[in-house]
Amino acid sequence: MEMALALKYRPRRFEDLIGQDSISQTLSLALDSKRLSHAYLFSGLRGSGKTSTARIFSKALNCINGPTSKPCDVCDNCIAANSGRHIDIIEMDAASSRKIDDIRELIEHTKYKPSTGKYKIFIIDEVHMLTKEAFNALLKTLEEPPNYVKFILATTDPLKLPATILSRTQHFRFKKIAKNDIVHHLETILAQENIEYQNDALEIIARSGGGSLRDTLTMLDQAIIFSKNSIDTNSVTDMLGLVDPEFIKGLFDAIFLKDMQKIKELVFELENYEAEMVLDEISQYLKDKLFMVEGKDLKFSPLVLDRFFRIISDSKVLLNLNSDGSFVLLLTFLKMVEALNIKDVDEMIEEIESEIDISKPKPAAPKDIDNSKKEQNKESAKSVEKSKELQNQKRFELLIEKIYDRSFDCGECFSQNIGFVSFEDNTLTWRSKADGSCKELLRDSYGIIKHFVQDIYGFETKIKHTIWEIEDSDDDKIEKSTEVTQESPAQSDTSDTEEEQKKNDNLEEKKSEEELFKERVLNDLYVKTTDRLFGIKSVKVIRWEQGDLQHLEKSPN
Repeated sequence: MEMALALKYRPRRFEDLIGQDSISQTLSLALDSKRLSHAYLFSGLRGSGKTSTARIFSKALNCINGPTSKPCDVCDNCIAANSGRHIDIIEMDAASSRKIDDIRELIEHTKYKPSTGKYKIFIIDEVHMLTKEAFNALLKTLEEPPNYVKFILATTDPLKLPATILSRTQHFRFKKIAKNDIVHHLETILAQENIEYQNDALEIIARSGGGSLRDTLTMLDQAIIFSKNSIDTNSVTDMLGLVDPEFIKGLFDAIFLKDMQKIKELVFELENYEAEMVLDEISQYLKDKLFMVEGKDLKFSPLVLDRFFRIISDSKVLLNLNSDGSFVLLLTFLKMVEALNIKDVDEMIEEIESEIDISKPKPAAPKDIDNSKKEQNKESAKSVEKSKELQNQKRFELLIEKIYDRSFDCGECFSQNIGFVSFEDNTLTWRSKADGSCKELLRDSYGIIKHFVQDIYGFETKIKHTIWEIEDSDDDKIEKSTEVTQESPAQSDTSDTEEEQKKNDNLEEKKSEEELFKERVLNDLYVKTTDRLFGIKSVKVIRWEQGDLQHLEKSPN
């Protein structure tokens, strides 16, 4: 009668263990040196060899030549151990026998010496399933058992074990078996079974096993039946419900060709598969491309693979939000197409350099080199000046915008009456034709305007005013301009008429110096704004030129 491959090819010696070299070496040395513990704990993934190692270790202890790392397999003890009927090797399933009564019965068995072997060995599988009371009952016996008793505990979840159990055992951690080791073991089994196979099919089976050799051998049994003793990639992918690697290859060909219609057709075909599984298969395909050494595809550069993996990660987040699978897959592939349009820095530099090489003029004759250099220097100087001028004009426009943001009326007066001239040597030159109310408003707002100028052009910037004067002649109007370096727009507007001067003189005669000062302070834009926001009652001003402190009462208005 045919046996399952997982049972038929179960390891019987330490050399037969797959992917657990460190554990088999440690146990072998312990047996040969007779340095044995009274209790062992084997933990790890299902199908990683915990129970098989426990049986091999038990056989090595009770072999007629034992304890030895190489049991003879011919003595009565070895034969009985291999057939699973040795009277002194007692296996207990803690998942079904988990109560305190079961442990009490086990403890009762420890009182009797072994019948045929040198040791009485208790193998407790899935030990984490025992109840709290059962653990407590086992503690004393586990800590100080008779010399002829050995305990081997096996579990897939050591974190559920009490610390008191862990401290009384030697803990061996079984790791996940590497895919290459599993593939090599499958090839050996199929060669002994005389079954044809494809290497890619075995890779898929080994990857689907998730590091568990028992699960992998179970799938191999299924694949042999499904493929009729000839294991190929198509039959394995159909059996496991996976996407054929050739299909994924065609999908990426369409992505790199940016064939949207083909991509949509392939997405419709993928509706028969789970979207998360499709993303996992695509990730594995890209991973194989990344580790490929011979015949490497240049299209799958590390930068492109990085972008694709990020897109897949975002898609898995969408799937966790219960999004439609077909929509997420289509969105994923379209984002991959867009990711190919993004250029990296090196590509952009190469394109710019190639454009520069194309646009370079042919070398001139030796006689004309000096003239051409001079012309180029002149043109470059002109272009630099133009760019500076444009930049300074943009700064002036920014100045106007800031003044508008501060006060719309002030911004209107400034933009209509002040014009940009130049900015050189930290000096801003403008032209002014303000008069009347605009002139008064600009005079009051000069502090704010100067602050904006220094903020945009630099703290050390000075202001030079160019005054527009227009004289009427018989034939036409002549525009004159005179330059005056001043500190405020009010000082720049010295084109007041004689009548305005007389009015100002009369006002100054009527008002004392203190009243004028008080009026000027209370009408200041900063003071008005503060009054509007906070409702100030009084203003204290220090007049530095006189060195005294003056207190001004705010008017009711």
